[in-house]
Amino acid sequence: MTKMTLGSYPHMLGFEQLERVLERTAKGGNEGYPPFNIEQTSDFSYRITLAVAGFADEDLSITVEDRQLVIRGRQTDDSAGRVFLHRGIAARQFQRSFVLADGVEVGEALMENGLLHVDLTRAKPETVVQTIAIKKG
Repeated sequence: MTKMTLGSYPHMLGFEQLERVLERTAKGGNEGYPPFNIEQTSDFSYRITLAVAGFADEDLSITVEDRQLVIRGRQTDDSAGRVFLHRGIAARQFQRSFVLADGVEVGEALMENGLLHVDLTRAKPETVVQTIAIKKG
């Protein structure tokens, strides 16, 4: 069976970049940690919320790399000299990536009660009507 690509459809011109983004996202396999929500807060804004209990502000980093929002967390292991009878809370690291559409900008990030909120805004699209002149040949 042949894999169909967006480029194989004659009316889908210029969508090769979208296809690459979809493939990169599908390969991302983010194991489910930490859990997150994505909510639409208005017609042109969104909020991503990650459950990052146990992480301090300095343990987290938020970057935008190639139209991709990347949130990383790294906890330091402070268990030296401590004896655990049970250790269910492990110091671990994570990386979560979210692909951003063109025109989506990252706003502020807020840490509140073990939840990291990252606000996004999307520019309101302009309606553009273009008339193309037909030359006589």
